[in-house]
Amino acid sequence: MELRQLLYFVRTVELGSMGRAAVELELVQSALSQQISRLESELSTRLLQRTAKGAVPTEAGLAFFREAQLTLRHADQAARVAKQARLTGTVSVGLAPTTAAVLAMPFMRAMRERYPDVRLHMVESLSGHLGTMLNARQLDLAILFSAAGSRRWSVMPLLEEKLLVIRARRHMSASAAASTRSISTARLAKLPLILPTGTHGLRSVIDAAFVREGIQPHLVAEIDSLAMLMDTVDAGFGATVQPGAAVGRWSDAAERFHMAPLADREALRRNAVCSLSDDELSPAALAARIVLADTAKALVQAGIWPGAVLAA
Repeated sequence: MELRQLLYFVRTVELGSMGRAAVELELVQSALSQQISRLESELSTRLLQRTAKGAVPTEAGLAFFREAQLTLRHADQAARVAKQARLTGTVSVGLAPTTAAVLAMPFMRAMRERYPDVRLHMVESLSGHLGTMLNARQLDLAILFSAAGSRRWSVMPLLEEKLLVIRARRHMSASAAASTRSISTARLAKLPLILPTGTHGLRSVIDAAFVREGIQPHLVAEIDSLAMLMDTVDAGFGATVQPGAAVGRWSDAAERFHMAPLADREALRRNAVCSLSDDELSPAALAARIVLADTAKALVQAGIWPGAVLAA
């Protein structure tokens, strides 16, 4: 016995006609008649008396009609309760500093709006450290730049970020600040650079660009704190190479910083939402993963994530 059969029977009795019930239920009349016949066969009793004027419930059909109405009301109530029930629990989410600068607050706002009873544990750290935490099950999910850490992860490619050469506008000449041309690796090597250390995943991408050209960068400082690094750039100590998300904390980033793409086409940072396997994630974590990906995609589509394009 199926709920749809109960619904078909109830509407037929309420409307007094299989034809009218079929129209309302968007069925052909023969299909409706077949379903009710199956119901009668399962119950081994006649429920409807077909007449020239319509369909009239038998005595057994009238008794079944009242119980079927009650069952359908209970089913509707169960569905409403399920839809209204709020997810609860704690979800731990890891973001690299540059990613957190643009994504953390929009993601947290989206989670508060959609799942207010889910408590977030947000961790900001280097991508490699986040991968180690994910393997140790200290995180439920994270946005990482390499998915090579574990075969147990569920990996969802998210977006690609073009690396940008970032400088403080007020410490540049007017002509240089007005230029929007991409910067070659050879030209980049002539600029005083402030970069993260070699343990940082981003640094390996930048170093690889210099290796491809067979040149050495003019390195003036190595800083692993994103906030300190960008403050140093803002103060005019040098330029840096970062994805556009690095300036996400500045509302006036476009006026404060000059950002030009690095000409090297291989100088990309690939972002993926990595998590424990689906069967290890709680319902709250599964929901958070969807919200995290949706929020990131919305930021890219709105042009709020500079230099980022969605993964194909």
